[in-house]
Amino acid sequence: MYRSIRPGQVWLDTEGKRIQAHGGSIFYDSENDTFYWYGENKEKTTPGSGIWHWGVRFYSSKDLYNWKDEGIIIPPVEDDPASPLHPSSCMDRPHIIYNKKTGKYVCWLKIMEKDGTQTATILTADRLLGPYTTVKTRFRPLDMNFGDFDLVVAPDGKAYCYFERAHSELICADLTSDYTDVTGYYSTHFPNLHPPYVREAPAYFCRKGLHYLVTSGTTGYYPNPSEVACARTYHGPFEILGNPHVNDQTNTSFRSQISSVFKHPKKKDLYIALADRWITDEEGFVPYEVIRDRVDRYFNPDRADEPFPATQRRQPYNPEENTYKADYVWLPFCFDGKMAYLDWKDEWRIEDYE
Repeated sequence: MYRSIRPGQVWLDTEGKRIQAHGGSIFYDSENDTFYWYGENKEKTTPGSGIWHWGVRFYSSKDLYNWKDEGIIIPPVEDDPASPLHPSSCMDRPHIIYNKKTGKYVCWLKIMEKDGTQTATILTADRLLGPYTTVKTRFRPLDMNFGDFDLVVAPDGKAYCYFERAHSELICADLTSDYTDVTGYYSTHFPNLHPPYVREAPAYFCRKGLHYLVTSGTTGYYPNPSEVACARTYHGPFEILGNPHVNDQTNTSFRSQISSVFKHPKKKDLYIALADRWITDEEGFVPYEVIRDRVDRYFNPDRADEPFPATQRRQPYNPEENTYKADYVWLPFCFDGKMAYLDWKDEWRIEDYE
């Protein structure tokens, strides 16, 4: 039984198995006073398997330490290779929000299609734990490539989607009243010419009237420096504040990538960054400066013909095939004025916060 959070260490569920909720988020059910952690199930993503995911898995907890496996609530579609939910399909970052008006739970999934486009699959359910019914596939909001994203519901019930328009900028789009489409109104943020500088993996939270976005650079499963920005409205403009990961000598967000930020409903000022440490093998870790140069050479048209130096050529290690053993890096934010920081902690407890 766990009594603390230990970032970067193996985290097991109540049955003694690795927790499989990657690219994850937490949903708090106030009626049952229960936390639900859900994300990509990577249990079968092993070398040579050809499996990217095995559905969306849910866990429940009363204390955020000990998690009971509630099963796969959005299962893979095994018998249809064309389905966005086929195990070989690149399905990432499930996000679920509740619509008080319709009484529906709405789940959006990011799908990297085989033709190179990126789309959304949208499902709804009457219960948080499902069953979920698919209502849209291969959806391109605003006719844009749909990269990493976050969904946000405002106190008045209006909802927004922050997503990476791969590979150029970040979009904030208003959602329709049923949360399954966009209205057409949107704003653009953080424009960049190409990866690795394009911002992805947006994670939203609101504190003291400020709207925060934490984003990552674009280097695949290899970690890179995070960036935090804030604004007075959902649509900005956003002020870039800098890298929240202080004292990070590796310049890799403590070798992790943030997937979401969870405000603890019973604590005055506890915001938890949920992050994945996708690469846990030491032989798979590559310094950020090397990865940054490698990605820039690939996407930068002015450098496309430059050969990789021998010291930067790809190694046999493939991080995509080893995500079944990815770990989690959960850390609490601390604040200095409007700046949000993440200090490294080997171990910390919820009870230590007011």
